[in-house]
Amino acid sequence: MTRHDTSRRPPQLAPAAADRPFPRVVVIGAGIGGILAGIRLRDRGITAFTILEKADSLGGTWRENTYPGVACDDPAHLYSYSFEPNPGWTHRFAGGPDILAYYRRTAEKYRITPHIRYGTRVTDLCWHGDHWQLRLHDGTSMDADVVISAVGRLHHPSIPAIPGLSTFAGPAFHSTAWPSTLDTDGKRVGVVGTGSSATQITAALAPTVGHLALFQRTPQWVMTVPNNPVPGWLRWALRHVPWASGAYYRHLSRATAKATRILTRGDRTGYNQRAQAGLDTISDPALKAKLTPDYGPGCKRMVNSPNFYQAVQRPAVNVVTSPIDHVDTSGVVTGDGRHHSLDVLVLATGFQAHAFLRPMTVTGQRGIALDDLWRHGYLTYRTVALPAMPNFFMINGPYTPASSGSVVPILEIDVDYVMQCLDRIRADRVALAPRYDASAHWVSQVRDRASRTIWVTGGCHSWYLDKDGVPVNNPATRAEFADELAAPRYSDFEITPLAAIARTRVQTHHRPAPIDIEARQ
Repeated sequence: MTRHDTSRRPPQLAPAAADRPFPRVVVIGAGIGGILAGIRLRDRGITAFTILEKADSLGGTWRENTYPGVACDDPAHLYSYSFEPNPGWTHRFAGGPDILAYYRRTAEKYRITPHIRYGTRVTDLCWHGDHWQLRLHDGTSMDADVVISAVGRLHHPSIPAIPGLSTFAGPAFHSTAWPSTLDTDGKRVGVVGTGSSATQITAALAPTVGHLALFQRTPQWVMTVPNNPVPGWLRWALRHVPWASGAYYRHLSRATAKATRILTRGDRTGYNQRAQAGLDTISDPALKAKLTPDYGPGCKRMVNSPNFYQAVQRPAVNVVTSPIDHVDTSGVVTGDGRHHSLDVLVLATGFQAHAFLRPMTVTGQRGIALDDLWRHGYLTYRTVALPAMPNFFMINGPYTPASSGSVVPILEIDVDYVMQCLDRIRADRVALAPRYDASAHWVSQVRDRASRTIWVTGGCHSWYLDKDGVPVNNPATRAEFADELAAPRYSDFEITPLAAIARTRVQTHHRPAPIDIEARQ
């Protein structure tokens, strides 16, 4: 891919309206993406911004997930902002509390916390001709010239409809709602699921519980990756040698890019052998058979764990493959008629990965709603913008390269692109929205590439796939994605001066009938 020629003058700050600063920016969400957006706004001298956060503290997924063993299975040094390296990571993979502490510390350092408004949930966004109106959960509203959604992708828990679940007498909860006072030592614990959260919980609890039943619907490929300590000499170099952090970051990035290319479209022989090697450490043939997937490695998101296969071989752990039939007051009954007596039931069942902006309603130009745009699939422009939604941007939207390693560098690419668009909005005082045809063309290209990856050809069903069986995921490597979003191609946008809009503004309190979106693409 080639870098785009913007062919325009450098952005110059246009005079602000006499009665208020321009642009007023609202960021939705105070997780990693929202904090990053705030930092980049301050870098540009834009201080008229507010970050709306539905919870009572920042941190996103690392605030929500506090279960035993919670950690990131991407290298810690890639799970930091590139401009704010953390030489203090002690292990290859960082634990949840350390990650949360890093982002809280960074938000304080860059003076983002004063901009955060906690306990505030956005219910509706509506474009009013030359600005956005945001309606909040308490019935109040606020206006913005630019809205940046940083709501994240994995924050709406997926709760399975298990008959009798509400009748269980003991603690029963999703892994994102782990009770801070819960004591599982010596208890009988049931864990439903086999993804990253379930793997981490199982490995953390196995040595201390009385019994652990791991209810597995589909086995996962788990890569046995040791969580080695960061050597002392490397920690010293990262802290004291000026070029060391950048060099180490680039080394990890290249390794991740190579893995992505192999995983999606290269010679996967070595990768498959590494995945199989973990299973080969299981001595019991029956247990090994239970844990062996019937699809190729990489078809689903790979799970990394230093000790999962060790944990499931403990006498106290039982992998249950018979489907759950129902829950009663004292445990789980499986399809084979067996009753599994439990004291605690944990639903490590993941998230509604395709919720994206929902449950917010978003209404743009001419009354066009988000549901209109997405009725037949996720129409988006380079993951960050939507047709008919002027001056509205998404971070980590549909067709983000979610399998290219750490999400943090991807968020930086998204935010840097959005900031370039904001430069144009600010300089020329315009409404900026991608064209329908440009958006549809870009989505078609990504879907075509994704349909030829292991995610489709590997023979499994995963949260990567939409209702048509096509991944809502971009197979681009980080470097390819960075090149594609290096600079906006403004010929792909509808650009309208805000002054002209104001003269002919049409209020959209009463939404007209939806237009034919397909005819515009």
